[in-house]
Amino acid sequence: MVILNEGSVRLKSLSFAELESYIVSLGEPKFRAKQVFEWMFKGVRSFDEMNNIPKTLKEKLKEGADLEAAKILKVQTSRKDGTRKYLFELNDGQCIESVLMRYSYGNTVCISSQAGCRMACSFCASCLGGLGRNLTAGEISDQVLAVSADIGQKVDNIVVMGVGEPFDNYENLSAFLENITDSRGFGLSRRSITVSTCGLVPKIKQFAEDYPQVTLAISLHAPNDTLRSELMPVNRKYGLDNLLSACREYISVTNKRITFEYILLKGVNDSPAQAQELAERLSGLLCHVNLIPFNGVDERSYAPTDRKRAEAFRTELKSRGIEATIRRELGDDIDGACGQLRRKTGR
Repeated sequence: MVILNEGSVRLKSLSFAELESYIVSLGEPKFRAKQVFEWMFKGVRSFDEMNNIPKTLKEKLKEGADLEAAKILKVQTSRKDGTRKYLFELNDGQCIESVLMRYSYGNTVCISSQAGCRMACSFCASCLGGLGRNLTAGEISDQVLAVSADIGQKVDNIVVMGVGEPFDNYENLSAFLENITDSRGFGLSRRSITVSTCGLVPKIKQFAEDYPQVTLAISLHAPNDTLRSELMPVNRKYGLDNLLSACREYISVTNKRITFEYILLKGVNDSPAQAQELAERLSGLLCHVNLIPFNGVDERSYAPTDRKRAEAFRTELKSRGIEATIRRELGDDIDGACGQLRRKTGR
């Protein structure tokens, strides 16, 4: 049972089976759990909005449970492309960011899995200030529910690529995936979800077994161990040989293509020779490389690769049999693009 420090149960973080057990423990019939679950994943923010459950149950829930409803403090809308960035305040005052992106194929929300991050990647804003804490499953879900309610439309796709390393919070990530895809609630297809990791190898292997239908993205960003260890300290523990071996195992288990994210940093990892080296590393893998122009972060000194050089990098990869695209950047004018989301502690 997931509980708050003061003893109340975090309802939105419970599995459906756990919710059933909790409802029965209150002396209520089991079928009430389905009603409560449906309401929670419709995004209601209070028990009083659950208009088909009895007042007696509402009072019991108010006394012993919590809906973990994250509060929207601020919404910024890009004048360029309509991307919306949300600043959420959690129950303990921690603040996180999420982004809504509109595409021809539907609404995609990029959500956070931690308040801060301890991976210390040198180009990313999310790890500035380190890790505050893990988000609960309910807090992860609530970003999706709040955005959906705000725009009055259902979210079609989820990418867990915001603040934090999802596999560093695997238990709560798993509970979130189970709940958000449950047909009795929000009911999103697992095929409509992508989870990104910087390369926690044991969890990649576990993820292949647990969630073979969910898409996996790997933050790669370098073609060799020397450079990757400079950019991403995680590589000092899980080097490229180890990481790519886990990726091959993942593909073997799931038969799904992996997306490798590669942020282009001017004069650092964007040369033709590095493109060739990357292609050699990825040869034979069922994969796609997503080239990402670097987005400015005040505390970082990197500069973005120009478009011509980015195209040359992509062409080099494709000439060597590696599918690659250059990501269309959304929300950079509101610091809502890749690598710009961060943990915040104040309003």
